[in-house]
Amino acid sequence: MHLNSDRADLPGKLVRIVGRRNLLTDEAHMRPYTQGYRYPGGGASAVALPGTLVELWRCLQAVVEAKGIVIMQAANTGLTGGSTPHVAGYDGRPVVIIGTRRLSGIHLLEGGRQIVALPGATLYDLEELLKPLGREPHSVIGSSCIGASVIGGICNSSGGALLRRGPAYTEYALYARLREDGQLCLVNDLGLELGDDAEEMLGRLESGRFDDGPPAGNIRAASDTDYDRRVRKIDDPSPARYNADPGRLHGASGSAGRIAIFAVRLDTFRKDDRNRTFYIATNDAAVFTSLRRAALGTFSHLPVSAEYLSRETILMSERYGRDSFFAIKYLGTRRLPRLFALKRALDRAARWIGIGSDAPSDRLLQRLGNLLPSPLSPPLRRYRDRYEHHLVIRVADDGIGEMRAYLEGVERDGDTTGWRECTDAEAERAFLLRFVAAGAAIRHASLEDGGVGRLVALDVALPRNCADWVEQLPDDISSQLVARATYAHFFCHVFHRDYLVRPGCDVEILKQRLLDRLAEQGAEYPAEHNVGHHYVARPELASFYRTLDPCNSFNPGIGKTSRKAGWA
Repeated sequence: MHLNSDRADLPGKLVRIVGRRNLLTDEAHMRPYTQGYRYPGGGASAVALPGTLVELWRCLQAVVEAKGIVIMQAANTGLTGGSTPHVAGYDGRPVVIIGTRRLSGIHLLEGGRQIVALPGATLYDLEELLKPLGREPHSVIGSSCIGASVIGGICNSSGGALLRRGPAYTEYALYARLREDGQLCLVNDLGLELGDDAEEMLGRLESGRFDDGPPAGNIRAASDTDYDRRVRKIDDPSPARYNADPGRLHGASGSAGRIAIFAVRLDTFRKDDRNRTFYIATNDAAVFTSLRRAALGTFSHLPVSAEYLSRETILMSERYGRDSFFAIKYLGTRRLPRLFALKRALDRAARWIGIGSDAPSDRLLQRLGNLLPSPLSPPLRRYRDRYEHHLVIRVADDGIGEMRAYLEGVERDGDTTGWRECTDAEAERAFLLRFVAAGAAIRHASLEDGGVGRLVALDVALPRNCADWVEQLPDDISSQLVARATYAHFFCHVFHRDYLVRPGCDVEILKQRLLDRLAEQGAEYPAEHNVGHHYVARPELASFYRTLDPCNSFNPGIGKTSRKAGWA
């Protein structure tokens, strides 16, 4: 009786905590939170949008008292549904999504050598804060373009494109978790003295009322300080980084919503003095294999990043990602979250009045994009037409001479291979085209009326010693595909493979066949995007989730684990 009363009064409790304006219960208003960027979502009882860390704590207490389910969500930019409800539902418990975008504070520590980020802080916010200090966050390209949160990267073990920094990782965090007895507790692993009372601790943290010196107690890692050594082991038969790596599962890191994180403490990085970008294209995949082995195995200085695109991916990105490309280039990344919100509002209005197609905003943006010029410069368009494989490598400072010297020994603009040292404008365009690739595949699938059944997106880490990285599919698989895109953080051997499947094909069987082939290669998946509702969690990852959340009340069901209370 008491439990039913708590559940019935849950919306009222949440309204009293966050205010009526910041509690959503209407299905249409909740849809931006219940539906993922690429993955369909399920239903929720409410979406709460707290404005302070204390409000967040009180929301958690209210849901726990009602024996409900908590799904923490920041930017909702994940690609596997890891921060949205399961489409099949749960076990009758009320589901509350707690959005953290209003909690966007960042505190500088030790003159900016470290930072403390609150739940809604974005990579863009952090990048802008650090610029005057000559420092950078873990990731400055890719996910930062669409407003991804700092804590989301930590939760999902996001890899990022920056080769020298590895996956997002820290051993410093302040978070709430449920004990086995169902009691909510606050864990302070930030290395900051904040007191003992939960609400006092959160108030001091949010307002910055703490000593910003070195961490108290044992010195722990605030970034993956070992990655540059791991990635250089080019003859090792295992991947350099992947989501379920037991060595990178610690507290908030890799937690995937199984706890409620209030803050993380992270290292920042000195900004390079000089950068140059080289564009290499080839019809012989062995050219790239040799380049990767030389750069990782013999260069004194690791490149900043090395981004791969197949020619089919470039063509798809040019056709279906042109509007996104120019939006990022000319409007900047700060406005993108608002543009995404406007896009969702347009789709919602079209559904409400019963006109238009399933993707009216995509169709409008595609028509606008068709009027825009090609994103690539004329020399890079010639490379696109001539060569199958493309690599954009950014190097810094003393690494510039090393890369230039190596490439002087590589065929230039020949029948097999071509390369050029990019102008700053060419470099910007090449990297931006790479980072609209994922959205371009989604757009392609959404606009092909009846021509595409589903999009299967895989995120895989190949072994460091793998030389056969170009995927060769048997005819019985390739015949089921309309198109596919392959793009990668190449030196890390992390590949993103998007398959547009013909209507009528059994998508789950096809996906499993693709994953089985990868397992035979010694690959790990996912590499950096969280298991979400897309992948099966490996046993060690599922065990980590169960340790963090023994009651199975925080984001249950991810990794295709139990969606029932107590892991039943």
